[in-house]
Amino acid sequence: MASNPPPKGQQHASTASKLSANGWTRKDRPCDACRRRKSRCIMPQDSETCIMCQSRSEGCTFVQSPQRRKRRRLDEDGPIADGAKPRSPEADKSSNYPAVHAKPPIDDYTALPGPSLLKQTLGLQNRQHGQYLGQTTEYDTRLINLSPFNGRGEYVSMPGTLRRVSQQTHFIMKSESQAEVDDELANLDLVESIVRPHGRALVDLYFRIVHPSFPIMHKKVFLEKYDRTYREFTPPVLAAVYILALNWWSYSPDLVNLPKPDVHKLEKLAPKMMSDVLNRPKLSTVQAGLLLLQRPDGDSWALTGQLVAVAQNLGLHLDCSKWKIPEWERSLRKRLAWALYMQDRWGALIHGRPPLIHDDDWSVRTVEARDFPETAEDDDDEEGSSDIEKGRLTFIHMISLSDILGDILRTFFTLKATANLESEGVNATMITLEKAKPLQLRLKEWYSNLPPALAVGDTRARKLSSTGSLHLAYFAAEVTLHRAIIRFDISNVDETLRSITRAAAKMRFTSAIDLVNKLEPAHLQSFWYFASKVNLAIIATFGSLLWATSQSLEEADFYRSQLAEYRWTLRVSSKGAEFMKFTVGMLDASTVFMKEGGKVTTPKPAKATVSQGIEGDQIQPAPSSMDVNQIQDFAATGINEVSPSVGYSATESGGFYEPDFEGSTLAQDIRPPWSDYAENVNFTAGDIQDWNLDQLYNFESAQGVDPLLASRRFIQEYDERGNNFAGF
Repeated sequence: MASNPPPKGQQHASTASKLSANGWTRKDRPCDACRRRKSRCIMPQDSETCIMCQSRSEGCTFVQSPQRRKRRRLDEDGPIADGAKPRSPEADKSSNYPAVHAKPPIDDYTALPGPSLLKQTLGLQNRQHGQYLGQTTEYDTRLINLSPFNGRGEYVSMPGTLRRVSQQTHFIMKSESQAEVDDELANLDLVESIVRPHGRALVDLYFRIVHPSFPIMHKKVFLEKYDRTYREFTPPVLAAVYILALNWWSYSPDLVNLPKPDVHKLEKLAPKMMSDVLNRPKLSTVQAGLLLLQRPDGDSWALTGQLVAVAQNLGLHLDCSKWKIPEWERSLRKRLAWALYMQDRWGALIHGRPPLIHDDDWSVRTVEARDFPETAEDDDDEEGSSDIEKGRLTFIHMISLSDILGDILRTFFTLKATANLESEGVNATMITLEKAKPLQLRLKEWYSNLPPALAVGDTRARKLSSTGSLHLAYFAAEVTLHRAIIRFDISNVDETLRSITRAAAKMRFTSAIDLVNKLEPAHLQSFWYFASKVNLAIIATFGSLLWATSQSLEEADFYRSQLAEYRWTLRVSSKGAEFMKFTVGMLDASTVFMKEGGKVTTPKPAKATVSQGIEGDQIQPAPSSMDVNQIQDFAATGINEVSPSVGYSATESGGFYEPDFEGSTLAQDIRPPWSDYAENVNFTAGDIQDWNLDQLYNFESAQGVDPLLASRRFIQEYDERGNNFAGF
């Protein structure tokens, strides 16, 4: 674009000021206009006018001397200037807060003196942001590559600086306006004032407990910036780190006896701060959004959609393994991309929405051990820290599980897939089984390949363990698959087929309950992925569905009893993990425990709805490639194998009845109906008949009688007569 030449006087002033009094050359210092705007002054080669002045048709002068910076002192209580905002009480909490944290941030990391990881960063530049140039925009790769890029892969253009990271991948870097910078600094100061003087202690808590299990930051990069000043971050990511860290306030010996900052103030500010940065995204924008979504009450499908769009602007969906960016950033991009992928898949599950990320537009390579800069040697020895190696393995296996979940959703729960299966009529269950078998085998393989370090029982003394979240996610995926299988569980389905599919569903449900029973305080107090709250509810919904479709009162009583134990376990566990209260409340309001006229609600078996032909003949199911034995094999998939997650055969249920598959018929439940079982309980003395060992125990002393009983939970509920029912 041509620009009007500056007036003659300004030209003379510009020339005369090439060498200023302090010895700076014109090439080294910003022009007067860029200095006033506090923006980067870019001078094209063989030009007398910088890019900013060209775009504004202004004269590019170098007359004014650098003005002395006015730093706001955070530790003085002077009078408030006219028009200045009064400081909040939090801003004056500490008079000795390090002044270095309030210093002006660096505008361009490329010019940062001394060694720094941030030099040549693409996605975490300060005061500028980059956007990926897609294939169908007004930019074309072949034309862009004709530009004279410098050694750093940059070419100054309009409306920004083009940056080439590979022959086929380009970004346009844009500087932020002074108004945006001013607002950002004000928001950063506000965030810091809420937690002052505990900011650094909260950062340490975050990297001790959250980061090992959710490694979407680069610890050394974050701390390098924080050690200079908190003002180098974007407000939402700083707020998000503080918000999550505050959940473990008592885990810091330096903080436990101090007043806790008001987390609600930060949570109220964070959404607005997120909206402010969505249109000038950086990697920190996605980091902030993902962290905010991990809060038990912070999940938002709308925000997930915004983050997917932001990630595409940043090129996070691309393979960056050969880009000309720092190696640490390539690894960070991969971890961050897969964290967003997990967020998308599990968000789609718990919200009942279509996934937003499509595999056809996803070329990110799988994360490897080398993509995680911290190792077991970096473990924090302080009590209550998370295990780095366990967290890394959890993150990696959660990614692969998310991939399987995505295929389950695509196979059974898209609008098209649902309509196609519904149109199959009486054949729907058989066709569903055929489609489900390869997915069930993938889940089986995933589960059997879990390393011993991820076993639920593998906990270290005084260390938190995040494996509970992973195993809960596995059972949520299993339950979702079997939910699709029993979706067409109607009375006109072949009885053998129905019995087999329901037995398999029963197995998954009771195994999921058994997992929750095994959770220890080290699990409950650790970091849990955002979907865990609803995953627990999905398991409860599945059990309620099995109860509602029961064909007998005995079967219904069994599921009501199991759900009662599940509710009790969650109720007592929620003292250490509040997100479990959601499912407790859901079960409290469930029709499973609703009483009508003083009696517990019982499901009413569905009436036959067999379709009739023109002559009144019953429509016969179409032949299937799966015979009865194959169906039984499918139903038993994973049942008789030793699971690394629980350390015993999955047929061992700690007192729950689980069927074995023998030949072409199902083994019968040898336990008496629930009502008969209740009659063998002495409600006055508390005696219990143990049907497994054919022994009678006293309720008060049963756990001390036999070691076998120690691992079997007692439950307390009420039967339909209002008596206190106790059993294993």
